[in-house]
Amino acid sequence: MLLRQLEYLVALARERHFARAAAACYVSQPSLSAAIRKLEHELDVPIVRRGRRFEGLTPEGERVLLWAHRILAERDALGHELSAMRDGLAGTLRLGAIPTALTAASLLTTPFVERHPRTRVSLDSLSSREIAQRLAAFELDIALTYLDDDSLGLVRRSPLYEERYLLLTPLDGPMAGRPAARWAEIAELPLCLLSPQMRNRRIMDEYFAAEGVSAVTPAIETDSVAALYAHLTAGHWSSVISHAWLHMFGVPDGMRVIPLEHPAHGPRVGLVIADRSPGSVLARALLETAREAGVREALDRLLDTYLYPADPPGDSG
Repeated sequence: MLLRQLEYLVALARERHFARAAAACYVSQPSLSAAIRKLEHELDVPIVRRGRRFEGLTPEGERVLLWAHRILAERDALGHELSAMRDGLAGTLRLGAIPTALTAASLLTTPFVERHPRTRVSLDSLSSREIAQRLAAFELDIALTYLDDDSLGLVRRSPLYEERYLLLTPLDGPMAGRPAARWAEIAELPLCLLSPQMRNRRIMDEYFAAEGVSAVTPAIETDSVAALYAHLTAGHWSSVISHAWLHMFGVPDGMRVIPLEHPAHGPRVGLVIADRSPGSVLARALLETAREAGVREALDRLLDTYLYPADPPGDSG
């Protein structure tokens, strides 16, 4: 069995098409097909369900695919370990992040690459479910997500910060002069929120419900933090944001942020890696960077800057 055969199998499972898999591996389709058939012969099991086109993997093929991911991941981990011993850390760190944590990712990736200039980072925006699947399939080295998510499976967790929720509202709106806001009050505002399939929104809905709001009906819903902010710049809508979003987007002109009375701290966000050994040397290096990056402190300072500015909005000095 050659590692190249396993690479072909992984590509075929990913592309679900022989020609596309061959192109991704820079080989001809007959060469890829012959290598897969040879792998089936060597293992003495059918791997691919064949018809006029690729129809998926057999149960045996799914098992072989799992081992292929594991073997190739350990091959890569060995290469990274030896490279680090010889010339310093090198390679591509595969990092997944839930969309609502992407705004804080640069607080980790920038110092990581500065510390290890021969590395690269491949950063993907993924749902919590996709993160769990790709960690289990050896397709991610590490992920940035909610730590209390039961769907993550067997992972090691490293906390970074707790979400703090803020009302972002126009300066001429009814809540702008308030020192703090309650969830029940802001439910009556014209709102732009993330859509219900987003974990962040479901957390917020729990807080609305705790104050007697059985259902909140935003005028605009989106699955993108960037799209949410794009609507807020119009100056008509209010929104509930995580303080981590301030790192990337700040507070649009003509708006202010107001703290919500509870909870004092929301769910924890942090880094997770699959609970296996020896694991990715690149992931371990990012965890080491995270311990020194002071993400929680950086976000708290940013929060204080916007909540208690030296020159409050509307203050002419």
